Amino acid sequence: MAKKDQRELFAFACTVCKNQNYISARNKVNTPEKISLKKYCRHCKKHTLHKETSKLD
Repeated sequence: MAKKDQRELFAFACTVCKNQNYISARNKVNTPEKISLKKYCRHCKKHTLHKETSKLD
């Protein structure tokens, strides 16, 4: 059976306005590096780079 602690929750924060807009999960064994994606920020009203933050508010 697979271990239950392989996936961890994290938040995506906009690099422009620093607001946390998205929550996702990733497998920390298969992808140890932090994730950064271009996503839509509703506060900036445009697509900006969002980086992974470990802090969930």
